[in-house]
Amino acid sequence: MLAAMPPSPTSRPDRAGPPVRDRGDACPGALRLHSAADGQLARVRLPAGDLTVRQAIALGDAAERLGDGQLSLTSRGNVELRGLPDDCGHRLADLLADAGLLPSVRHERIRNVLASPLAGLDRHTPSDVRLWARSLDALLCASEPATALSGRFLFVLDDGRGDVAGLGGDVSLLAESGRRAPERTSYPPGSASGYGALLRVGDDRTALRIAADDVPRAALTAAECFLAAAAERGDGAWRVRELPAARPLTAREVRDALRTVGIAAECTDAVGPHPAVPYADVTAPGPVEGSDGRRALVVLAPLGRLSVAQWRLLTAIAADDGSGALRLTPWRGIVVPGLSAAAADRRLRDLATAGLITDPASPWRRVTACTGLPGCAKSRTDVRGDAATALAGGGSVPADSSDVPVGLPVHWSGCERRCGHPHGAWVDVLASPEGYRTTVVRPKYPAPSPVSRETTEPALVSRETPTASYSTPSSTPPSTTPRPQ
Repeated sequence: MLAAMPPSPTSRPDRAGPPVRDRGDACPGALRLHSAADGQLARVRLPAGDLTVRQAIALGDAAERLGDGQLSLTSRGNVELRGLPDDCGHRLADLLADAGLLPSVRHERIRNVLASPLAGLDRHTPSDVRLWARSLDALLCASEPATALSGRFLFVLDDGRGDVAGLGGDVSLLAESGRRAPERTSYPPGSASGYGALLRVGDDRTALRIAADDVPRAALTAAECFLAAAAERGDGAWRVRELPAARPLTAREVRDALRTVGIAAECTDAVGPHPAVPYADVTAPGPVEGSDGRRALVVLAPLGRLSVAQWRLLTAIAADDGSGALRLTPWRGIVVPGLSAAAADRRLRDLATAGLITDPASPWRRVTACTGLPGCAKSRTDVRGDAATALAGGGSVPADSSDVPVGLPVHWSGCERRCGHPHGAWVDVLASPEGYRTTVVRPKYPAPSPVSRETTEPALVSRETPTASYSTPSSTPPSTTPRPQ
């Protein structure tokens, strides 16, 4: 039977969108575990997806000793541990804290920071926004007001290529190489004063141009500005897009807040990444050549899940041949930086043999799935098994589906929540009581630039294609709100 659903939120007359919430944020974390059908679930936040070898070893040990021997990668570059026993909370917390993965107990669920995974690694990267991410994380963990943020609030830091700028950030920043930042009286020695960054809140089409050195503090100030707006509007919003349509958080409000803390900001119509720069594609597995002759390896986890053995192989490669670090991507991939050309070729073969996705032409590359049965009681079927069967047969959608656009991501969902679905346009393979329905999902409105490719909840626009039917655990309709992972 399905677990009891939480009370329905109260409707809101001023907006045909997310309603007023009358319950607290139950988003799981490393300390607040979620009870799933296969045991307890922990979601470990990894700002910018960064991991040292020591931290990666600790996560592998946690999955093996406490969990089901698997590590799940999420669409926000975090890690989930599943199959945990009910009494493991203290042991898990101690293990993660010892590895430096819990810098603040009170802030651990709000450390949701995405950054361009290849920043500083490929030949054409304009700036290393990873430094922004580390500074922002430190500021978050030191901010008392920030503890009021939801576990779903998202910061996005893009190095200028536009890879993460469209992933639905509440506060999004896009580096602008070569553009003059707003004038400041002085810059710290060695600072990046030669370029600025664009800051956008939610879907506001006006952006703020700020100095690169101000980015971390500006991002935190924008988040605190949202908290003040949510409290003043009184709608219980967890994210910027959930504020009342008649009273959204605007760039001008944020600009005024920035100026009060000494951060110069100019309103501008945002522009996108430079189209002529041949940036490497982090969504494509394979080697990436850096400016120093070293290589970064990009691999993807099939359906976002790795065994402990696969995880330890990646960790060993990072320790023995790489720079001693790993980066997780929001496309459920792993980047291993710092390999020589010879080591990169050899290790890529090892990773392919271990079952990871290393070929850009692999049909597994663009396919993801929610947890499904037996891990999630709300799912109508084993979507991961069904997706694997479809892929083994040479397709990425149910056999009876047709006319699916080539190149779009495909996401299999066991219920209408569509947990972990991609952003932008994607192919929705949804389990229904009558069978799978295959539908193309597109944003309702095009965004003005890659800083915000998706401006609203997706609209289903193509035909539905039912396939073979299967049994349903319960007739209780699940929530239709997609959940970030």
